[in-house]
Amino acid sequence: MARMLVAEDDPLTLAGIEILLDKTNFEIVAKVNSGAAALEILASARPDMLILDNSMPERTGLDVLRTLRNRGDNRPVILLTGSLNDLITKEAMQLGVNGIVIKSTAPRDLLVCLETVAQGRRWLDQEVMQRAMDLAMSPDLSTDPLDGLSSRERAVAALVQRGLRNKEIADELGLTEGTVKVHLHKVFDKLGVRSRTDLILLAQERGA
Repeated sequence: MARMLVAEDDPLTLAGIEILLDKTNFEIVAKVNSGAAALEILASARPDMLILDNSMPERTGLDVLRTLRNRGDNRPVILLTGSLNDLITKEAMQLGVNGIVIKSTAPRDLLVCLETVAQGRRWLDQEVMQRAMDLAMSPDLSTDPLDGLSSRERAVAALVQRGLRNKEIADELGLTEGTVKVHLHKVFDKLGVRSRTDLILLAQERGA
């Protein structure tokens, strides 16, 4: 029986997941409605796998995945997404996401995805897989300025964009404040920005 943490802020979607997993080999041991809550409950819930909505408040599913991987936590993560976004797909793949399921097809695909991931394999929605292949074969089409950052620098940048201060970032990533400052200066240099405000504005432009 695999222990599941489900982070989903839509009650109807959450109820659907509960019904879908009832009487299966997947037991829901924790249900939360934000990414921040998922990270907070992780130690006490001790899930084997995580199902994360990618449009939650406070922290998206991708944010949680990024934090887990930067902590060295490689537990299987399945992202639920309402629509495709090339930047999200690309980063999720780079972070080693184990499954991506489109919400509209979740009633058909989620259980298949979970069973596949439980066997140690990756499962992607067919459309996601096609987009991932297109991105992999057309790397020159990417204009994402964050592509030049290391995974740790991306994590620091993402937390700055969430409004966290250096001490909070250090606590989140298990670093010292001094190390966070070093990473942040490298981020500024690589992106050609001079302040946290510039970094946040750059993030808003990427999301536009």
